[in-house]
Amino acid sequence: MKSNETANKETYIIGEIGQNHNGSVDLAKLIVDLVSIPIIESDFNLKLRGMDAVKLTKRDLKEELTQSQMSRLYDTPHSFGKTYGEHRAFLELSDEQHFDVYKHAKTKGLDFVETLCSKGCLSLLKLFTPDRLKVASRDLTNLPLLEVMAETKIPIILSTGMAGKKELDDALAVISKYHNDISILHCVSQYPTEPKNTNLNSIKYLQKNYSQYTIGYSDHTIGISTPVAAVAMGSRIIEKHITLDRRMKGTDQAGSLGPDGINRMVRDIRVLDMAMGKEELFIDPSVSVSKEKLERSIASKRVIKKGETIEEKDLHLLSPGDGFKWAQKSNVIGKSAQQDIPADEIIYPNMIG
Repeated sequence: MKSNETANKETYIIGEIGQNHNGSVDLAKLIVDLVSIPIIESDFNLKLRGMDAVKLTKRDLKEELTQSQMSRLYDTPHSFGKTYGEHRAFLELSDEQHFDVYKHAKTKGLDFVETLCSKGCLSLLKLFTPDRLKVASRDLTNLPLLEVMAETKIPIILSTGMAGKKELDDALAVISKYHNDISILHCVSQYPTEPKNTNLNSIKYLQKNYSQYTIGYSDHTIGISTPVAAVAMGSRIIEKHITLDRRMKGTDQAGSLGPDGINRMVRDIRVLDMAMGKEELFIDPSVSVSKEKLERSIASKRVIKKGETIEEKDLHLLSPGDGFKWAQKSNVIGKSAQQDIPADEIIYPNMIG
């Protein structure tokens, strides 16, 4: 998705399943079903497209953490194992399971995005080709991983959550040796992200300094206001964690959007896409009825008898707006009434001469 391909098009919305499938392919498929449902805006009888893509994350646990970290006790309400390693292993889907979810997403008309966390994860590319690859912000400095991902020539999305300008530039230098189909998402890797740390103005910085790429926003705040605001600022991609139930077990569930939140966010973004319009001031044809009904026209302040010469003191402004405007008062003042004109009535061209 290159920047020149997204101009004047709808925002590309990615629903990040991440680990919210809780180790279950069936649960992942249910989330896919959820986000593929069209959104209905009943007031204007609009049927709006749902999300564009879903995203899973693939880890190679041999290349994830040190042995001491993988072996540490992980005793929390959201743990799926006694140790952190057991917890991570429970949540990890196999290549074949990723392929199963990919095929299901395709039956629903959705794109499929994969976050790959190590070189070993590229093994799933033997089974299928994702529409896009995602680089987690923690891996922007993992230049060997970026190299092998870029070699696939699959479009790449970068998140800046843990990166400054140098880290981003280094990553772009590696990927752009192979292709420039790159998207950059402003992101803050605080879960959830506090409003004071969100800094949406980073989107403007990316737009100005990396205009050759598609710029978007990966959101970790609570609610939907910041992704909608990001679209209003020109973000062409929005990524948001999604789940079936925010009360489910799992560290990311509470900070994700459930069914109602997904519906509201997608609805608001799709409606906002329609509402943005063009950068100019003009009278839209849709306001013509209101303009004629509500705007003011030159009207008689008193009864004007046939043959009288009309003076400015005889005039004021009333609705409807289908007569002379005040800027056209020279067309009325000094003219002779061709008929009796009652008080407080619009003066039309056929009444004067």
